Amino acid sequence: MAVISSATLLAPISRLNSKQSSYSSPSTSVNFTNRPLLSLRTSVRPSRAVLNSSPTPTANDNSFTLRELCQGHVPDHVLLRMEEIGYVVPTDIQREGLPVIFSGRDCILHAQTGSGKTLTYLLLIFSVINTQRSAVQALIVVPTRELGMQVTKVARMLAAKPSETGSEEKSCTVMALLDGGMLRRHKSWLKAEPPKIVVATIGCLCQLIDKNILKLESMSVLVIDEVDFLFNSSKQVSSLKKLLGSYSSCNNRQTIFASASIPQHRRFLYDCIQQKWTKRDVVHVHVNAIKPLPLCLHHKFVICSKKMKHETLLSLLKSDAPESAIIFVGEQSEKSKKAGNAPSTTLLIDFLKTSYGGSSDILLLEEDMNFNSRAASLFELRQGGGYLLVSTDIAARGIDLPETTHIYNFDLPRTAIDYLHRAGRTGRKPFSDEKCVVTSIITSEEHFVLQRYENELKFDCEEISLQAHC
Repeated sequence: MAVISSATLLAPISRLNSKQSSYSSPSTSVNFTNRPLLSLRTSVRPSRAVLNSSPTPTANDNSFTLRELCQGHVPDHVLLRMEEIGYVVPTDIQREGLPVIFSGRDCILHAQTGSGKTLTYLLLIFSVINTQRSAVQALIVVPTRELGMQVTKVARMLAAKPSETGSEEKSCTVMALLDGGMLRRHKSWLKAEPPKIVVATIGCLCQLIDKNILKLESMSVLVIDEVDFLFNSSKQVSSLKKLLGSYSSCNNRQTIFASASIPQHRRFLYDCIQQKWTKRDVVHVHVNAIKPLPLCLHHKFVICSKKMKHETLLSLLKSDAPESAIIFVGEQSEKSKKAGNAPSTTLLIDFLKTSYGGSSDILLLEEDMNFNSRAASLFELRQGGGYLLVSTDIAARGIDLPETTHIYNFDLPRTAIDYLHRAGRTGRKPFSDEKCVVTSIITSEEHFVLQRYENELKFDCEEISLQAHC
């Protein structure tokens, strides 16, 4: 069951507390005096507390297919394409969220990694797009190019004409604004024939808006994916606030926020109204609020010295023999860069290529790589076959690699939220009971940090010894 929090319940208090409220950047937390907001949270089904619509499929109905939930909202040719791709049975966030967003309400989609949030908001977009109208009608903002490429791919797959129909429906074009070097070509495209849907990183987007190349007056849906990450980025938060408040008005659009992690989400809901990022009746749909991590994950840790980390990882890989795995490494510090040290990712890649005898391809993905190199790594990953991906946290947000069965934290993530998103790169096959493993390699001094993550995210982590494991 999802927890539905409706912001209309907060309106009277928001007027009283407006002078005491402030949004603290770059933190995701919204700081204001401790008022009794917890008592305002409702725990009801959306069909009763949120919607006043006709008796179509609602969250109470577990037997409905995805098509039946979308019937009357999403065009038939998109539904046919959706079924061709393989989307038939709705996930929990789709079952709970679609009736809310089809009602026209602004919404915060808050659910586990791999739960189907992307498809949920894309179905909303296709329900409102007018293909006969030459204008940008939907905008999806993403924090990374990799996530943008993935969202664009799914949107274009849904927009393609189904093989079983001879529909004369005009195609729905999708543009990806993800790389600054491509802006000249995008400029020509935008002038010649504006796309209906734009997927963009905030930097590229604001460049085109400021130059008056991209116009948003016809935008009817704005989606901010991985919203907590964007608000937590000192480089992106000011541009994001401009987009939400200055470049367009919440009264002229439907606004959707999505993430697996929204710290202090009640306060974020409150601030959405105060800052006019959403309309006053915004709804927070929170699925699996009690268990933020998928139940199919098995969490382990092994303690070793810093000097033994490479050998420990090698022993784990030889014992687990994962067909496909991601190894997360911490970002190189500025001090290390200035000293001319090689990045940890490079050292680890070199070690694995010389020491690991597995058949999996060993690939690298990190922020310092150029766009084409990063795209090439992702392309190789999706060609099938086994892989070992060594990556920084750039791969932790939104990237969908459903064949991944093992996650290794070579360096412990900085926060519990980072742990959640790293772990969420596995266990992404819907309705599968396959057990996936998340293993952290830590020093004895880091054990208390991992214990704190266990408490925050409500999971149990099993200690293993190399002697027993090998």
